[in-house]
Amino acid sequence: MPQSPSLPAPIEILLVEDNEPDVILTQEAFLDSSLPIHLHVARDGVEAMEFLRRENGYAGAVRPDVILLDINMPRKNGLEVLADLKDDPALRTIPVVVLTTSQADEDILRSYQSHASSYIVKPVEFSQFYKAIQSLGEYMLGTVRLPPR
Repeated sequence: MPQSPSLPAPIEILLVEDNEPDVILTQEAFLDSSLPIHLHVARDGVEAMEFLRRENGYAGAVRPDVILLDINMPRKNGLEVLADLKDDPALRTIPVVVLTTSQADEDILRSYQSHASSYIVKPVEFSQFYKAIQSLGEYMLGTVRLPPR
């Protein structure tokens, strides 16, 4: 009997984003892509760190394979989260893709200095943002090798 090709294991993604329309658009883009992705959402940097450290109601949280991180957020911004992640031996191997509206050279430089894996400026136009999210999902599933959980 011929063997059926194995399906790729789902990728666990933590989206750290405070803008609800961007959260919804990201969720829809991944759903429409039919890629095996489990998307978890943290609405700010404090919630993201609680999720990652399995604190305050997140005891059962999965370790994400990738983090999509906005910079401009309340309570703890993305650059602070990135610094905390890379200072924590238990979390530093998780790839972090900065996904933000900021085009400031200072933010780009600080992100890479803090060991971001990539820096993506969110396209302003709906269709371009949608396509960028789907392309990112395809890249993570088909091209890049992620560290083991």
